Amino acid sequence: MDYTQLAEKLVKYLGLKYEPVAVKVIKKGEPMPEGYSEPDKNLRHCQSIMKARKGESFIIPADKHACVVGASSLGIIPTPEKVASGEFHHNLGMFDSVEAAAEMIGKRPKFEPESRVATVVGPLKDAKVDPDVVILVDRPETIYWIIPASTYHKGGRANFSSAAFQATCADTTILPNLTGEINISLGCFGCRKATDIENDEMLVGIPFNKLEEIVNVLEKLYEGPMPKARK
Repeated sequence: MDYTQLAEKLVKYLGLKYEPVAVKVIKKGEPMPEGYSEPDKNLRHCQSIMKARKGESFIIPADKHACVVGASSLGIIPTPEKVASGEFHHNLGMFDSVEAAAEMIGKRPKFEPESRVATVVGPLKDAKVDPDVVILVDRPETIYWIIPASTYHKGGRANFSSAAFQATCADTTILPNLTGEINISLGCFGCRKATDIENDEMLVGIPFNKLEEIVNVLEKLYEGPMPKARK
C-alpha cells in the first residue's frame, strides 16, 4: 500500500479525528528530502506533530528546533548541561530533587548526540520519503485498537514506557524507532503546555515497517469485533 492508502485506511478503520503523522529523523550524511519547507518560526517537535495532524508538513533542521530537550534526545544537538544535570526539569517543579530529574533524563530513549540533522514531519498521506514512525493523536478508545492490532499474530502483552516529559520525541518517535515496537504515551507536561492537544487525547508511535501489517489487522477488527465493542 502507498502512503495515501495507509492513511485513508487508518482514518476509516479507527475513525481518527486527525491525519496520521509521518516522522523521519534525518541521519547525518543522508540527503535532505525535497519538497518540504522549513517552518516560518522555530517549532518544538511536539508542536510540529500537532500541526502535521491538521495538514501541515515541515523539514526542521537544528536551528529551527525550539526545544533543546527534544532536539537533544533526537540526536540533533548535544544535551545542554542544565538538562543533563536535572536542573532544568527540577526548576519546573515536576521533581522533588535535581537528582530525580537527572534520573529521568539519564534513562530517556535517545539517539546518539549530533547523529541526526533534521526532522521531517507531515501527514502520512502527503509523505515524500519513508518515515521512521507514524504517530496517531486521538482519544484513548481509538488508540486502544492499535494494541490488539499489534498483538493479533504474536499474542502476549504490550509494554509501554513513558515519563513526565517528552511524549512526542522520546515516547512516540525515538522509542518505537529503537525497539521496533509500538509505544503509547499519555502526553506530557511540555506538549500539553505548548500545543493544542486536548485533555482527553493521547498518542501512539508505530514503527513504519510494522504499519502495513497493523492496518491489515485493523481491517479484520473493523469487520469483526470492533463494531461490537463500539456499539
